[in-house]
Amino acid sequence: MDFAVMPTLPVEAHLLQGCCREAERAELTALSLDGLRMVLPESFHGHMILVSEEIKNGSLLLRDLADRSQVHIARVPVVLDYLNVVLPCLSRSLRDIQTYIDDKTLSREIRWRKMYNKMTEEAGGLPLPQRFVLYNHFLTMLKYLLTRSTNFDLNTLEILRTRILQLREQRGIPPPPLQVGPLVRQELMLAPLAHERSSHWAEQIFSLPLPSRTALKHVRPSRSFGPHFPLGGVSMPSDSRILFKRSFNDDKISLMVFLNPVNQSPYLLIRTYHQGNPWFSLRGVHELCINREGSALQLKRWSRSEHCSKLWAVLFFLTWEEMVLFYCTFVALKARNTLTVQMHPDEYKLAREKRLFQAQIIDDGYKHSLIVYEDQQTHGLRLHAAVWEGELRQCPVWTAFVTHQSQSPTWLSRRSKHRVWLKDVALYVFCQKYRQENMRQNKAGAFEIYFVSEEAASRFKEVFVNTTTPESSEANGPITAQDGPST
Repeated sequence: MDFAVMPTLPVEAHLLQGCCREAERAELTALSLDGLRMVLPESFHGHMILVSEEIKNGSLLLRDLADRSQVHIARVPVVLDYLNVVLPCLSRSLRDIQTYIDDKTLSREIRWRKMYNKMTEEAGGLPLPQRFVLYNHFLTMLKYLLTRSTNFDLNTLEILRTRILQLREQRGIPPPPLQVGPLVRQELMLAPLAHERSSHWAEQIFSLPLPSRTALKHVRPSRSFGPHFPLGGVSMPSDSRILFKRSFNDDKISLMVFLNPVNQSPYLLIRTYHQGNPWFSLRGVHELCINREGSALQLKRWSRSEHCSKLWAVLFFLTWEEMVLFYCTFVALKARNTLTVQMHPDEYKLAREKRLFQAQIIDDGYKHSLIVYEDQQTHGLRLHAAVWEGELRQCPVWTAFVTHQSQSPTWLSRRSKHRVWLKDVALYVFCQKYRQENMRQNKAGAFEIYFVSEEAASRFKEVFVNTTTPESSEANGPITAQDGPST
């Protein structure tokens, strides 16, 4: 892996490094607490689990805050004073817990009892789990402040800040300096987004629940190959828009996809750790190629110095569904990106999938290909709609996973020669213009598929009613005025 030289860091970067450092400390403390719990009677487990889970949540929030700061780098000054309030107090709490756990002069039961009671007492009666709930609520508000979320509430943040300052005083931690880093104007702190923005389709993909979770085999740690740069070492345009974020290796690696406001092009920012420090690597989707290797998706970049393609990242997914969604999302973002020079035909095909069926459909007024794929590793089935013709031919429009609901006799019904209804099917849409509600305008709320060919409608139904897997089929025919798409 390629890492740049670590430069001297400004105060902003030091505090963000502190987030990563305390995230690591929180993770280790939670593991130690879980180890202590395993040797104690179950009567102790309830409170111990609560404390451990909140500490783990805090670790995720701290890393997330540091990650998002790279995209919202211009707004980092607005959170610095608040970070300087919470980090020393949080760090002291974690170190105190570890000290109690490591005290070999006491029995394990007494270690836990003493830890819980003493730390509750020193916080003015605030139970130990609620102390970390307080920290986590505060960190969540800081994330909202950094990203200018509509969920941010200044009054709530100030109430939480006052409570943490009181806890610092009770613990004998000196008050923080009045100002850390550059002076922040109030209008910048509470500034709304430069303009109202409608939702981007990519923001919805991973916010929707998965209808099924099909485990992948042979999952190994994901890797980032760089080149990498330290915290703050990646140049990011202000007012960038995060489309989604995915974590790997228990959040040891994270990947954010954001929209560059200058050229409206999507970029990928990956974060990994090296020698305890966070390192980042940045690439536009137009600079990367994607392919599947087993349970992993490989992202490759072109090396100008070596005149060959090199691995940029290898991402292992726990479930087949999430791997499919990431693949389709990446391909759609790249295909629709104005900076993309050319798409290799293989990039439109997810490896190790068998095509069971393909036909032309009329879908929300557009000509699309409808394909039924079977994954050869998990035997999962999915529907896949793609652009039928033109420059974006084969670009994903939507996908839907075929779940146990398909076993119901009412899941699929032939409504006419060209129309088929599907009940209980959830679409993941990769196109801004597509409106699936136009294909659900019926009393049952079912999703309607209009096949250009009558034969295709018949063959489609056979894919799901036959007990044996059918051969790959393609059926297309001319569309007629009779039996047109319903509205």
